[in-house]
Amino acid sequence: MTLALSVAAIRARAICASLGHVPVLHDISLTLPQARWTSIVGPNGAGKSTLLKVLAHLTPHSGEVSLLGQPLSALQGRERARALSWLGQNEASADDLTAYDVAMLGRLPHQPWLAPPSPSDHAAVERALRSTQAWDWRGRALGQLSGGERQRVLLARALAVEAQVLLMDEPLANLDPPHQVDWLLLVRELVASGKTVISVLHEISLALLADELVVMADGRVTHQGACSDAATHRALEQVFDHRIRIESCAGQWISLPNL
Repeated sequence: MTLALSVAAIRARAICASLGHVPVLHDISLTLPQARWTSIVGPNGAGKSTLLKVLAHLTPHSGEVSLLGQPLSALQGRERARALSWLGQNEASADDLTAYDVAMLGRLPHQPWLAPPSPSDHAAVERALRSTQAWDWRGRALGQLSGGERQRVLLARALAVEAQVLLMDEPLANLDPPHQVDWLLLVRELVASGKTVISVLHEISLALLADELVVMADGRVTHQGACSDAATHRALEQVFDHRIRIESCAGQWISLPNL
């Protein structure tokens, strides 16, 4: 079934979460639109990664989250895993698995129990590995890869799910500038095809290339708006204690140190 774009990709209402006994998120409500790229930014300790894990149904919380118009908690695990793809920080994976096998893990939600991969599974994995330029080392063990190569394989695993919504926590970790650009181009292709991308990024200038920003501080959302809006720029400068300034350069908004 094709959902109308008026249905939000994700809605969150009154979200609270703690790590141990320490409150981390405080009464967060937000709506993330479909077929858009939204970046979540803010200083260290703002709760960005915890919020992303809540949206992925990966950490306990109070409040409600809906995915494509349905309560996330009501979806069965496999159904949720087909609709929502996840790429986390410093994800562990068996170092003896080949890059191809790691990417194939993204197809598990589509496969019957103990069934071998289908031709469509193999085709999806090849597309994912080629899109992240990891196809050439598909037969190499993950433990033999550099940090950047490993990150591209894990990204391929997330892409192989072919989910409608992708959540990515620090997806540019260990990527050199050319491959960061490749990631940006890939995200634009995903959004153009109707997918929704929600990322947590520390690189403010790259986050400003998204369609929307969610600005966080102290476990709360302080602003949500278009990356081109002056109000978004002011919110960014404020949340970083005016130690950065947002300026236009060659037609793009960038973050500069406020010396």
